[in-house]
Amino acid sequence: MIDKDTFGSRTALFHTFGCKLNFAETSTVARIFADAGIQRIHAGDKPDFVVVNTCSVTEIADKKCRQAIRGFARRYPEAKIIVTGCYAQLKPDEVAGLPGVAIVAGTDRKLELARYLAENAGGGAEVFHTPTAEISGFAPSCSRGDRTRYFLKVQDGCDYRCSYCTIPKARGRSRSGTIAEMVEQARSVAAEGGKEIVLTGVNIGDFGRGTGESFTDLCRALDAVEGIERYRISSIEPNLLTDELIDFVAGSRAFMPHFHIPLQSGSDGVLRLMRRRYNTALFRSKVERIREVMPDAFIGVDLIVGARGETEELFEESRRFVESLPISRLHVFTYSERPGTDALSITPVVSQEEKHRRTRIMLRVSEKKLNDFTTRYIGTVRPVLVEHPREDGTMAGFTDNYLRVKLSNAAPEMANTITPVLMEDTDPDAEENRGEAVVR
Repeated sequence: MIDKDTFGSRTALFHTFGCKLNFAETSTVARIFADAGIQRIHAGDKPDFVVVNTCSVTEIADKKCRQAIRGFARRYPEAKIIVTGCYAQLKPDEVAGLPGVAIVAGTDRKLELARYLAENAGGGAEVFHTPTAEISGFAPSCSRGDRTRYFLKVQDGCDYRCSYCTIPKARGRSRSGTIAEMVEQARSVAAEGGKEIVLTGVNIGDFGRGTGESFTDLCRALDAVEGIERYRISSIEPNLLTDELIDFVAGSRAFMPHFHIPLQSGSDGVLRLMRRRYNTALFRSKVERIREVMPDAFIGVDLIVGARGETEELFEESRRFVESLPISRLHVFTYSERPGTDALSITPVVSQEEKHRRTRIMLRVSEKKLNDFTTRYIGTVRPVLVEHPREDGTMAGFTDNYLRVKLSNAAPEMANTITPVLMEDTDPDAEENRGEAVVR
């Protein structure tokens, strides 16, 4: 435990890249800093420390992290920059060589950052790094987003070895907390007045591996926590999305009709090259099961285009499969080469120009899916969890089935309440909300 007087009245600016799991962990780090007397500030203020929680899922993610670190060094030349997260885990020496960096900490060292700062004597960058194969611990994290939702980390790491992915090399083996720990976290959220929790992790369907507990067991226990009115499952592998879990969500008290399922390709040939653990027949069966028991469910699907080995014929096979699915939206990712992955030995290689062409095609498919799903609800009433007002005074929120709603006449006291809202029309400015379904 660090004495609160150690840092005096120092301040820290936090910047997070990547997944909801990273945001949950950043929030926990910020609380540890606050307990040590370091006040969190926001962009525009001058910090003593800058904490950058990085992502490394693509080459572009690495580039954005480097650019941000260099930008902070220019903007705040007197500040110490602390870098953690997946990029720091995979390339610690590269990060240590960036300007202004004082501390580099791997993915398992995030909760020690305040201590490292207290012991930092200045000079060159200090690197705190555990080889990924030796990472074994699990630390629960729960963050409150900028508005109303909380993000609860229930699992970390991944035992899968998809040919294109570096995340297991950054996060380590699959591991998780216990149901009792997660329930306690949810009760703390309820005590703070939180209404909605999003369950996050690297491979959350793998929760409880080796403990005798399961992800469905966890969901049942969380559903019983008084005060929490909504849960969402952030992303779950199709081979771990059991019919038992789907049926539970359909009949549960608080789990919302909302699923995010990574497909990655609609071609069985490409799925085999990717070393995914399912085929298109299994994926279709999961989507159709959800539609059967939850006709209004929002189903988001991850898709990678332009992967090595994806010929024009296999791409067209993927496109036809995706178009045939009764889903709500695609999250389209252009394939990015990652050092050290087995995918680098696969041929043929898709050109950058062709990758972008295929990405545009799939984005058009996604736009149509989202528009078709959204317009089904015009003229209906859905329950909306109203978020806190934005800087411009406007208010918004999400329906139970993840339609984003802009509220034209909401009062500030409606924030963090669930209110029935009539869906009047689609919003032509939906793109400003990252392509989410927007209704006003």
